[in-house]
Amino acid sequence: MIRQRDKDEKADDTPKRKLRDDKRAFVLVPILKRDTRGDKSGSVERSDEARLEEAVGLARAIDLEIVHSAVVSVAKPQPATLLGSGKVEEIGGMLDSLDAGLVIVDHPLTPVQQRNLEREWHAKVIDRTGLILEIFGSRASTREGVLQVELAHLNYQKGRLVRSWTHLERQRGSTSFIGGPGETQIEADRRILQDKIIKLERELEQVRRTRQLHRAKRKKVPHPIVALVGYTNAGKSTLFNSITGASVMAQDMLFATLDPTLRRMKLPKGRAVILSDTVGFISNLPTHLVAAFRATLEEVLEADLVLHVRDIADPDTGAQAEDVRAILEQLGLGGEDAISRAPIIEVWNKIDRLAPEAATAITEKAATMADTVVVSAITGEGVDRLLSKVEEALSGQTVERQVVIGTDDQATLSWLYEHANIRNRVDNDDGTVSLDVEITEHDFRDFEIRLGNHSEE
Repeated sequence: MIRQRDKDEKADDTPKRKLRDDKRAFVLVPILKRDTRGDKSGSVERSDEARLEEAVGLARAIDLEIVHSAVVSVAKPQPATLLGSGKVEEIGGMLDSLDAGLVIVDHPLTPVQQRNLEREWHAKVIDRTGLILEIFGSRASTREGVLQVELAHLNYQKGRLVRSWTHLERQRGSTSFIGGPGETQIEADRRILQDKIIKLERELEQVRRTRQLHRAKRKKVPHPIVALVGYTNAGKSTLFNSITGASVMAQDMLFATLDPTLRRMKLPKGRAVILSDTVGFISNLPTHLVAAFRATLEEVLEADLVLHVRDIADPDTGAQAEDVRAILEQLGLGGEDAISRAPIIEVWNKIDRLAPEAATAITEKAATMADTVVVSAITGEGVDRLLSKVEEALSGQTVERQVVIGTDDQATLSWLYEHANIRNRVDNDDGTVSLDVEITEHDFRDFEIRLGNHSEE
């Protein structure tokens, strides 16, 4: 039977929420002031406007109605609420007038801060990590994606089991009165969560082993892997569709694509490769989310070539590029040793969104840089140059050669038509075939092996 004191505790501890529309969201971007003197990190700072625009974009990605958005300077973060008491009170009044039942804080919140803000504002409060998890949960369509999102969500929830009084009572150790106090409900909840996490980790380990088997099979048919990476909404999926003719979901939306997609395609000189489209990256991506998606992102680690797609029309493209490089380093694809294993080509996308003068300047700048290509995935501008650059990175320079194919080697002749550009063909009287070909250095070495090193230059 519930004691009267417990009823009072419940009444005091439970936020009194007003009936507001929880689809109407108030987006708040706290900007913490910091002393940058002596900071020699060289990091590219993201503008306040860009942070606010990104936070609003994240909220809209799960179909929320944004009734207000604001940047708030925080001189000294408060342990209890992050924001100062005056600002908390001011925002509470705005929520009443706007009928907003959801506040999105674009900053990590501790469980205590989240709980206190919900009590003060009588509204649901979600921090940046929670919002990203909501988006990922709505985007996951495969069993693997669902497992990864669920694992990340459980890890996030582990530290947020600060709930109402009924969940903090001790559970009896046995059915008898003298069984002892047993464990608290919060301890039981954490144990249940931990059991679920262990179960999901085992399932994802099986996914990882399955992916390894798939990669081993692909290596038996030696098609190089080309992985697309980049900041979310940089245009990776649009570029993927443009190159492969696929129909992967591609929208002007943050995290439009979550589950990875692989397609086999042929480069201009005929070499077959596998192109992999991966989930977009974002600044301040939670580390446990990176860990959960490691089974998927291992496709990037196994790639023979990485295409780093950048939205060159975005004013914060420099900061976004640094965020992508930081996450690649987290995955083990950073530093000179890793880059030597998997070369990286920068793809400056969305050139069509720039004014003609700016587009010309960007194109001229890229021309002076090695391993940089300017493209428009929408119009197709520069895609041919990109594919040639990919082919060169994977196979070396194109060379011109003269070869002779014997009368009994039609298989090699067919192979040559698939892997080279035939400039001229002469069918000789003795049944042999003389060819003038353009072929990559890599493919010509393979050709010599097939021909037993009897080719003529």
